[in-house]
Amino acid sequence: MDSIDQVTLNFSEANLFYLNLSLGFIMFGVAINLRGEDFIRVIRNPRSALVGMISQFLMLPALTFLLILIIQPRPSFALGMMLVAACPGGNISNFMTAMARGNTALSVSLTAVSSTLAIFMTPINLTFWAGMYSPTAEILTAVSLDFWQLLKTITTLLLIPIVLGMLLRKWKPKIADRLHPIMHYSSIVIFAAIVIMAFGANFDLFLSYIHLVILLVLAHNAVALLTGYNLGVLFNLEQQDRRSIAIETGIQNSGLGLILIFGFFDGLGGMAIVAAWWGIWHIISGLSLAYVWNNRPVINQSAESNIQTEV
Repeated sequence: MDSIDQVTLNFSEANLFYLNLSLGFIMFGVAINLRGEDFIRVIRNPRSALVGMISQFLMLPALTFLLILIIQPRPSFALGMMLVAACPGGNISNFMTAMARGNTALSVSLTAVSSTLAIFMTPINLTFWAGMYSPTAEILTAVSLDFWQLLKTITTLLLIPIVLGMLLRKWKPKIADRLHPIMHYSSIVIFAAIVIMAFGANFDLFLSYIHLVILLVLAHNAVALLTGYNLGVLFNLEQQDRRSIAIETGIQNSGLGLILIFGFFDGLGGMAIVAAWWGIWHIISGLSLAYVWNNRPVINQSAESNIQTEV
């Protein structure tokens, strides 16, 4: 069997077009629920949002790099982990936050800001951290990754749908209200279609290597969730905010990751399997955590202080 670091997935130009179209649809669905106030809220109450951005774009990529140094996975797996960590939050994080009884307004604001910042931060984080690790740096050299082309692609995939969605929300709010629940709940189905498209012609390859990434992705996703929550604890945020930041950090836009893998890395097998399995697993882990938190009361800081005083 060929090494997964040399195997590439079969994926036609037509399928890549539909993959891009699917992600654009997903991001448009996210954006029709965004308002200018979601960005303004970050400016007025920056503390929790800043912690969320630190968790998403600084701590997660750095801890992913540390995890890779400890585990020493195959180079293509390592690069897939770095790419997932460099992506913005996933499109169903707001739903999971509401289910977890977290701060939904904060979650929406983080989605808006992270999706916008990802235009620059995703290529910066990927090229920086992958360049710091010699096995992944060799892959970047081999594929001749063009930073500016990567930036252009991410801008097209994220910025244009976000702008169009927000304009629809501003100019036609009633239409946006009708479309939002349909597009929101169909996003999981669309992502499943993305994964099926990616692996439909490569299912044997997926089955051959999936056992190698199950525990790897589980550990990586656990690091993401714990990073978000514990940063909230470190900065003494309300429990609702901690839950929101944990979910925003643990639910990544792996659909974007898959598109970049097929567009810039010729469908490198190890990267694609990591991104695809992450996309499946983060739904399982996120919904499970949201269910647990949904059944636990939210204790704010004032209540915690009263309990400590009584003790």
